[in-house]
Amino acid sequence: MKILCISDTHGKHNQIPSRFIDNSDGSIDMCIHSGDVSSRGHDYEIIQFINWYSNLPFKYKIFIAGNHDFYFEETSEEEIKELLSDFPEIIYLNDSGVEIEGLKIWGSPVQPWFYNWAFNRTSETIGAHWDKIPLDTNILITHGGIRGYLDLTTRGESTGCPILRNKMGDLKDLKLHVCGHIHEAYGRFDVDGGPTLVNASVLDLQYRMSNNPIIVEI
Repeated sequence: MKILCISDTHGKHNQIPSRFIDNSDGSIDMCIHSGDVSSRGHDYEIIQFINWYSNLPFKYKIFIAGNHDFYFEETSEEEIKELLSDFPEIIYLNDSGVEIEGLKIWGSPVQPWFYNWAFNRTSETIGAHWDKIPLDTNILITHGGIRGYLDLTTRGESTGCPILRNKMGDLKDLKLHVCGHIHEAYGRFDVDGGPTLVNASVLDLQYRMSNNPIIVEI
């Protein structure tokens, strides 16, 4: 399966070069957005994103929220389901999973505490979220990364979650981990004998559309 990975569009999804998302040859099966679909999590920003995402020509479209997407943390689960009911082609994950063509996919928006933004969790509480990840997960989508990989800020701070990194060591069937959050840590890392790690932030630190979506085949 060929997967297009994007993250941290912050309302600038329309600036993604069309060559990455027109999928005219149908070669890309799935699109994954790993959070921060909005700038400040206002409902109109979320609706704009969903309308755009629903029209992308991919068979499967999955997304999670990020630390800017306050709407998804402050709105009830029932209201979110009602909003998304008109878009059955989109799969939204929040500490939940889905199986697609034999691939078991899990998504979570939480990340280590970061200036009291949406879905921030302390080191004392974040482990409860990672404990929910099934051990047979094949694709893991989180907004923040794992400690030591694709998580460095320009100040040299490693912002990834060490508890999530430990949990990933138990995911023996993991093939792909997609995250975002730290724009300047954009990139891909293929673990020898392990999963492909992707930070798919398409905006740079100045919120300019500088990075290309990353395509992974598993």
